[in-house]
Amino acid sequence: MLDCSGSMAAGGALARAKGVLLALMEQAYRRRERVALLCFAGTRVELRLPPRKAAAWNDDWVAPIGAGGGTPLAPAVAQAAQLLAAGTAAGGEGWLWLLTDGRVRDMPPRPAQATQVRVIDFERGRLRLARAQALARAWGAECLRAQAWD
Repeated sequence: MLDCSGSMAAGGALARAKGVLLALMEQAYRRRERVALLCFAGTRVELRLPPRKAAAWNDDWVAPIGAGGGTPLAPAVAQAAQLLAAGTAAGGEGWLWLLTDGRVRDMPPRPAQATQVRVIDFERGRLRLARAQALARAWGAECLRAQAWD
């Protein structure tokens, strides 16, 4: 799941998140895993990549992903839960990666279908709210700083 909200556009967080996304997709490709991508911003959740076997990706694939608006995390999590349920029913592993700066108003519960969750925190700046870390703690998930990919 990729947070494409307005706060991610500020300071280049979305651009960095796209780079991390490409690295994650490359790992999935090498392992021949199945992947899907949900992007969420404003009031929309968009299935940018329906569930499928990972393929080779490049910058041209992520370049059109834009940002703006609020952070509809709860609807994105609900849609991710549906995708995970279908994937685990078909024998998938139920991994969920959330790339976000954590600037959300709602803290939805962890999708029950997610067997492994990783939150990648893109928050930067002088005033850090640590909401991505709080969400990861609430979900019993690992929270990784985006700087690990720099």
